[in-house]
Amino acid sequence: MGSRSRSSVAIWTVLLAWVGMTIIGGEMTKGEGANKSASGGLFWSTAKEEGDLARKAEVEDSTEVFNQKDDFDGGFSSLDGMLQWSIGHSDPAKLKETAENVQRLSPDKLKKRQMEIKELVERLKMPSDAQLMQIAIDDLNNSSLPSEYHHRALQELLILVEQIDNANDLHKLGGLSVIIRELNNPDPEIRTTSAWILGEACQNNPVVQKQVLELGGLAKLMKMVKSSFLEEARKALYAVSALIRNNLDGQELFYAETGDLMLQDILSNSSIDIRIRRKSVSLVADLVECRLQTRNIAEQPFFSNRFFLRSVVDLTASTDLDLQEKALVAIKNLLQLKTTEALVFKDFCGLDGALHRMRQQLQQLMAEEYLRDYALDVESLRREVELIFHGKLEKVTQVPT
Repeated sequence: MGSRSRSSVAIWTVLLAWVGMTIIGGEMTKGEGANKSASGGLFWSTAKEEGDLARKAEVEDSTEVFNQKDDFDGGFSSLDGMLQWSIGHSDPAKLKETAENVQRLSPDKLKKRQMEIKELVERLKMPSDAQLMQIAIDDLNNSSLPSEYHHRALQELLILVEQIDNANDLHKLGGLSVIIRELNNPDPEIRTTSAWILGEACQNNPVVQKQVLELGGLAKLMKMVKSSFLEEARKALYAVSALIRNNLDGQELFYAETGDLMLQDILSNSSIDIRIRRKSVSLVADLVECRLQTRNIAEQPFFSNRFFLRSVVDLTASTDLDLQEKALVAIKNLLQLKTTEALVFKDFCGLDGALHRMRQQLQQLMAEEYLRDYALDVESLRREVELIFHGKLEKVTQVPT
């Protein structure tokens, strides 16, 4: 027998000893070994055979089991890797005793045990991200599965699409159309998570933005923003923002779907949840900034609408400091547009008075030690807005000589 054969037998012997020891010791029974790691971090998220899928995110937290990134691609990269791990996590005396017992096995029994271990190793291997995504998509397409499997499949996808490569693969696997379909699901939680997935996948990703737009996702998301379910409305608005940010085609479609009126209704309605109003005014700031950075693009009439401008300026009177700050950023950008009129800001929106009241409020906050730094930052922004405003105002109030 050559050295390579002897090495293989030695590996198989120790592996058999390790598996035998864990079975004898009750650490891994035939029925439960497939869905537990040494740290108990794995669980199956599908109704398929239990070896089909393990939750990758939780395995990655188990640094005791997998100490190298490469291991995540398929469990142990080799039997030798499994051997190293098993030796390091076994009781030496029990391992020696069990190994001696294994060595006394007949050739037929030894071969049978080898096949069992091969099957076990295959079951312990982690599927790739693409495989995980495909299994989750298949579960969503399986209407015979209980709803909890659909919820879990969506949670899997939510984690996976955070990686840009996975987000780009979602459409190739047929996942985007499935997720957009789920926006119409009667279950509000499924609709909410589906919108959240689209937001994560579209974030700073023009490839996925284009795909979602082509599949008609924007119109559905905009309808969901008006939902009476708060989380659904929030996640839908998050997805809309991610979908059209820095995307001119998406923005044009947004305006065509009366997105400007949607934003104005949100900003002018003080009864709407403060988090939705914050996100809305931030979206306004982003949309205007995109226009400022893009040449030869006509400005939207919406940005110079006096009622819209007043709804933004009125936010500076809010008791929510974060909303005030976001409103200032939006006003700063709006003032820099050529089509906005300084006199509208002054006479119709009352920007002078709003900035003065903010100054007084911020001075009071500066007296509070724990708010001082934040108040100073907002005051710096307020002064910048004031300078831009007065500079714009001077250009239209100067008397010709």
